[in-house]
Amino acid sequence: MADYVNAAEIFGENVFNDAVMQERLPKKVYAKLKKIINEGGDLDLPTADVIAHEMKEWAIEKGATHYTHWFQPLTGVTAEKHDAFITSPLPSGKVLMSFSGKELIKGEPDASSFPSGGLRATFEARGYTAWDCTSPAFVRQDAGGALLCIPTAFCSYTGEALDQKTPLLRSMEAIDKQAIRLLRLFGNTTSRKVTPSVGAEQEYFLVDGEKFLKRKDLIYTGRTLFGSMPAKGQEMDDHYFGTIRQRIISFMKDVNTELWKMGVTAKTQHNEVAPAQHELAVIYSEANLAVDQNQMVMQTLKRVACEHGLKCLLHEKPFDGVNGSGKHNNWSLTTDDGINLLDPGKTPHENIQFLLILSCIVKAVDEHAGLLRESAADPGNDHRLGANEAPPAILSMFLGEQLEDVVDQLVSTGTATSSKEGEVLKTGVKSLPDLYKDATDRNRTSPFAFTGNKFEFRMVGSRDSIAEPNTVLNAITAEAFADACDVLEAADNFDEAVHDLIKKNFSEHQRIIFNGNGYSDAWVEEAERRGLPNLKSMVEAIPELVSEKNVAMFERFHIFSKTELESRVEVKYENYAKTINIEAKSMINIAGKQIIPAVIGYTTTLADSIIAVKQAGVEEVSVQTELLQKTSTLLKEAEDALKNLTALDEKAESMEEGEEQAKYYHDTITPAMAALRKPCDELEKIVDKNAWPMPSYGDLMFEV
Repeated sequence: MADYVNAAEIFGENVFNDAVMQERLPKKVYAKLKKIINEGGDLDLPTADVIAHEMKEWAIEKGATHYTHWFQPLTGVTAEKHDAFITSPLPSGKVLMSFSGKELIKGEPDASSFPSGGLRATFEARGYTAWDCTSPAFVRQDAGGALLCIPTAFCSYTGEALDQKTPLLRSMEAIDKQAIRLLRLFGNTTSRKVTPSVGAEQEYFLVDGEKFLKRKDLIYTGRTLFGSMPAKGQEMDDHYFGTIRQRIISFMKDVNTELWKMGVTAKTQHNEVAPAQHELAVIYSEANLAVDQNQMVMQTLKRVACEHGLKCLLHEKPFDGVNGSGKHNNWSLTTDDGINLLDPGKTPHENIQFLLILSCIVKAVDEHAGLLRESAADPGNDHRLGANEAPPAILSMFLGEQLEDVVDQLVSTGTATSSKEGEVLKTGVKSLPDLYKDATDRNRTSPFAFTGNKFEFRMVGSRDSIAEPNTVLNAITAEAFADACDVLEAADNFDEAVHDLIKKNFSEHQRIIFNGNGYSDAWVEEAERRGLPNLKSMVEAIPELVSEKNVAMFERFHIFSKTELESRVEVKYENYAKTINIEAKSMINIAGKQIIPAVIGYTTTLADSIIAVKQAGVEEVSVQTELLQKTSTLLKEAEDALKNLTALDEKAESMEEGEEQAKYYHDTITPAMAALRKPCDELEKIVDKNAWPMPSYGDLMFEV
């Protein structure tokens, strides 16, 4: 086949990875850089100059003319400023291609226009990007040619983190230190580093590009603000894992090719539950690399979709009435010598180190459930969490039958003497092999589920960075490990102390463990009895960032200062208010300029037809009259709702930015938006399709 792609041949060809560095860098320079990558430290300028020169030469060979410090500000997306490699013209009129170590290590983008939550005044523009050498540089190829992208952290002139990357790196150092401390207590003297490993599953929707451009709500907000469900949705479950359509599989092929070239291990692709919904998953990598690569995945999905005449929707809930999109964050802890700390082994009840680690994570999630919930808070996720499709807004942990049984033994008797074993699953068909059945089933309703040798955090929204959830997971686990080490290091009898601590952790925090149906109303009531927080919206969750215990935890491990946390609270309130304001204004615009005029035109045509029929001598026009009356009633309801939303939105805009305004948008504006949508969606069911001013749900979801 002419378009055959050999993944093994192209994988990583656009990455300045270890193999390229070994090949191109002098041995001493390579060794110095590797030591900094593995152990930390400062890179001297002469060494940086050599690395920068070779990186530039390599990038130019790939067709690059520019480089960028690629960073992740608090907007939730990446940012970049492109600089050409050219220098000032020589006397001959020619230019040289140059890239210095100073330019590699440090950049200086304008920091005044990025969200800072008051850390930076508008007139104070200076901010710095610093090269994160643990995440390899890569060349991105697109319509602009080739661009050398250098992953960086972003901080203010006064040193505070203005990005998602810096706190993540701090949290990785914290959990590394505390995990190694814990391993040493168990006699492990060989492991030198513990790293959080992350694998993200990215869900997304694809719609036709031309239809997308006819929907102002999709253009402005990323989701449909109006739309009635078609005759068929996802009821038949025939899209999930179904045969992938040719237009879509062609898109997926190009996505995979681009990602493989950039060293992203795109592994799994399939149709998701909702029509036009799909998923892409990558293989695990170190947390900071996984965060960078997930941003690369989202950017590539959007770009390649446009090349195929499609639009990729990453909003958590682009269509009402069908499943929204999440991003399952699979998280584990791995040593540099290949030990997975979350691997229970065949007999978990005998694996004391694993049981202690598990009990620490149970403790961490229970004590900081609200904070973990906040890490997945987003205006779009408010439409998804707890909507009988995704995890509920209540944080709980699924451990599975095997581990829950071990925990029950420890709590009830103080000793675990057995572990449930897997069985042989007999298919009943002679030609099929008998299968080994795991010791426990899975629970797709759990927001934080143990799945064999990792935890799957299922609350994260599809368009969000996974940096914050992993920063929180690392931080709260580091705290639990540190607390455990404090106890065990002071103990006279280690074996007795570790046994007592495991039992104590499970006994005091067993309430967070729930293996049942997280979608049921009964669980909501049970969770309330257990005292678990139920933070139903982003606005309710934001204060968790600055609760006394969470500030103390972050400051203890130097992950966030109180000032940095307060700035993020301000940024999040502003983000929520601005998001809902844009949605409200979009609804006002669409309803006032498209839907209501279209309905008036339809009712006018209907009234004219009634008059014409009567003039023709036909007296019985009850059907037409009833239709006109129904349409007119809904039209009046829509017009009243539009006036109300307009007035409320004007009041909201006049309020001072911050918590009060965000709450007003949540408590007052969003119900007013729903009140406007309801009659408009009913009108769509009545009005002639040719008269309706935008593509329907059926057009968008089924005609791709």
